[in-house]
Amino acid sequence: MNILITGIHGFVGSNLVADLAKEHVLYGVDIVTPLKKGIVKTLLWDDIDKGKIPSVDVIIHLAGKAHDTKNTAQAQEYFDINTGLTQKIFDFFLASGARKFIFFSSVKAAADFVAGDVLTEEVIPAPIGPYGESKIAAEEYILSKKAQWREGKEVYILRPCMIHGPGNKGNLNLLYNVVKKGLPWPLGDFENRRTFTSIDNLCYVIHGLIGQDVLSGIYHMADDEALSTNELITLMCETLGKKPRIWKINRGFMTGCARLGSVLHLPLNLERLQKLTENYVVSNAKIKKALGISQMPVCAQEGIRKTLKSFSE
Repeated sequence: MNILITGIHGFVGSNLVADLAKEHVLYGVDIVTPLKKGIVKTLLWDDIDKGKIPSVDVIIHLAGKAHDTKNTAQAQEYFDINTGLTQKIFDFFLASGARKFIFFSSVKAAADFVAGDVLTEEVIPAPIGPYGESKIAAEEYILSKKAQWREGKEVYILRPCMIHGPGNKGNLNLLYNVVKKGLPWPLGDFENRRTFTSIDNLCYVIHGLIGQDVLSGIYHMADDEALSTNELITLMCETLGKKPRIWKINRGFMTGCARLGSVLHLPLNLERLQKLTENYVVSNAKIKKALGISQMPVCAQEGIRKTLKSFSE
């Protein structure tokens, strides 16, 4: 098929291009246009208005402003990019001959924290902060055009939890560097469960959405198994050939330290403590049912090991 992908130079885009280029003809849209292996031609966003986009069968919209963990970005930036660019490319899709549109949203568009045991597509969205709010605004725009995209077109809104793989430079990489220095993990007394998304499983799902007759809708994306932070650190130490140094310091004491850290603006504060120790389990049951599979091809531990190995390389 002829496939148009926005945001081809990012972490997910680069991995997806390398995977899809084996079977499909790929075009890119980005803010820069250097040559990229696997891409026939890269166009700029202004080229959409100029009518320079070639005829394609599928559009995959990846481009967006990632969540800024340092909170330095202005709120309007998220809406200009995450919402504005989605509106622009989706309007193009509706007017084009393309049959399928895949939008990469985020679980943060649904919920900043999981109230129950697991986050499903039935949750009433309640994002917190401009990143999640801009993503849900983009989703709402797509859904508001439903009357137009039911006619021979399929639309998929994917909400992946934290994606990882070779080239990833997010929070997983930061934690890995802490463990690499041999520093002890003092939060071992907190037993949390989190799900991640392996880039290999994500590519597998994209292949399924492109090649199969899948019902339009919102789909959460995650690996099958949830991992605790303690398990994650153990896997990191295994990769590094180190013995895990997990200290089970009293939870109440560590919470008190974090509370003090919030007052004194220290690295460990209440917000960071919550992010490091909270439960965030996302269900992938709906997407597996839609694709007719019982499990993802890559288990969570295997995917994490592959990502960690790429860090060391």
